[in-house]
Amino acid sequence: MTLATTVASCLVCDTEFEVREDWEKGEITECGACGQEHEVVEKSATAIRLDLAPEVEEDWGE
Repeated sequence: MTLATTVASCLVCDTEFEVREDWEKGEITECGACGQEHEVVEKSATAIRLDLAPEVEEDWGE
């Protein structure tokens, strides 16, 4: 079984990378060119919207 993918562009360097369509809101992916992390912030049947992932805060995981 092959998972479908869609193409997104890095919000920092504009490099295209693949986003798997089975990803859910909140998943994090990294640009292979510049290393910037992106978060899936919205997903519909026809589109996936990414935003820059939040930086890790000191109290995360406490």
